[in-house]
Amino acid sequence: MHNIEPTVDYNDIICADTVAEPSAMVVFGASGDLAQRKLVASLYGLYEKKLLNEKFFLIGCSRTKLSDDEFRMRCKKSILSVHPDLNPDELNVFLSKFYYLSGQYDDQNYYQEISRKLDALSSKYKLCGCFVYYLSTPPTLFPVITGELGKSGLSYGGCADSCKKSRIVIEKPFGRDTSSSRELNAKIREYFDEHQIYRIDHYLGKETVQNILMFRFANSIFEPLWNRNYIDHIQITIAESLGVEGRYGYYDSSGVLRDMFQNHMIQLLSLVAMEPPVAFEADSIRDEKSRVVNALRDFKEEQIDELFVRGQYSSGNLDGKDVCGYREENELLANSNTETFLACKLMIDNWRWKDVPFYLRSGKRLKKKTTEIAITFKEVPHSMFSSVGIDKLTPNTLVLKIQPCEGTSLSFQTKRPGSKACMATLTMDYDYQEIFGTQMPEAYERLLLDCMVGDQTLFSRFDCVDKSWQYFDKVLAHWKKSGQAPYLYNAGSESFEEADALIKADSRQWRSL
Repeated sequence: MHNIEPTVDYNDIICADTVAEPSAMVVFGASGDLAQRKLVASLYGLYEKKLLNEKFFLIGCSRTKLSDDEFRMRCKKSILSVHPDLNPDELNVFLSKFYYLSGQYDDQNYYQEISRKLDALSSKYKLCGCFVYYLSTPPTLFPVITGELGKSGLSYGGCADSCKKSRIVIEKPFGRDTSSSRELNAKIREYFDEHQIYRIDHYLGKETVQNILMFRFANSIFEPLWNRNYIDHIQITIAESLGVEGRYGYYDSSGVLRDMFQNHMIQLLSLVAMEPPVAFEADSIRDEKSRVVNALRDFKEEQIDELFVRGQYSSGNLDGKDVCGYREENELLANSNTETFLACKLMIDNWRWKDVPFYLRSGKRLKKKTTEIAITFKEVPHSMFSSVGIDKLTPNTLVLKIQPCEGTSLSFQTKRPGSKACMATLTMDYDYQEIFGTQMPEAYERLLLDCMVGDQTLFSRFDCVDKSWQYFDKVLAHWKKSGQAPYLYNAGSESFEEADALIKADSRQWRSL
């Protein structure tokens, strides 16, 4: 296999980014891992790119007692771990916009204190814009915080003429099944309208995920082929080499279906399968994504074990090191039947995708970390080269690479110098960072900017969340009812026999990791 290096016409590059409107961000759980590891560094990335409004300021909220200066020092360390070569003077100016308030999330007096702080800082920064509340906390606190925000009148905007302009950002998981998701949504909707709610999925902030829309709908050569007439099947893979480590408490109550499939996988599937939206704007795009989820083929309970194969990693060898199995990660997991791997076959019942299978798989402690969407096109209907011994040709495959290497590749057959019937597979391959000569931005940068701009395109709407929970609830209920343990697979492996059988039953095979 040979690679063909593509070129870029830099005179043809079109960029359009909007500077954030005047906004104040209130981060609940500001002393926690997500806020420190991702959010503050991403906000600095926006500041460095001149995309953060000059009137921006941030209030960190958490139960941990810290002064403003102590909070700024924590944030400084987090930012320097991501941006080690930044200008120290610029960093200090940026951090001067950070403030901190400690308190208990269920204490109404705490929210009155937050309200007073917002009023004082809005006056200082001459801010007459929206407040963005970011819930970087355990899911059990989502209804508590949103309820207290509403009771305190903080679900409204930062001035009289910005009624209902505040926004609330909620990390996954949004519920753990249909009923809990609906209950959570009902509590949030008591004080926040749907247009104020930003259900964040960091996968949608990745450049290569956003590129799916550009790739499909900005080029005339692919969309005519994007259907059952030319595509044989599609594989979506999210493989992780890491185990659960310190996240075992959350993960054991979740499993890979809740952690990856109900959100990340369904979002990727809907972007690949959606119909062309009428416009590049939030409602149009989310309408089409919702239609895909609504078109997922239903199944009977007796089909679940055939269509959904779950596994759990046992001990094995990864990168030359022995690693323990899931049940050895902690004594509390000794008898756990939580799945760490899931492979499934989904069908979409509409005109475009009739009888085209979508094979999805995700797992922990696999051979390597990779996320990709592979579109395999149909084989040529007849090989004219059979007379010279070439009966079967390798089908064309388009791969959208999401991580860790972000890019796209397209393989096709061509004549190789040599004998009359000398053929080879060539791959036209490009890496985003290498070809555009720039560091790929953190996914949270895009999503945080969109929150402050008021663009919900890359955020999940509740109808889509609800439908995906309904779809997977039957699988979860069946597993609970059967009590059957997941299949075991060795840590460091690519797959296992039962997962392979799922796709081999259709005379296909998984792509190598």
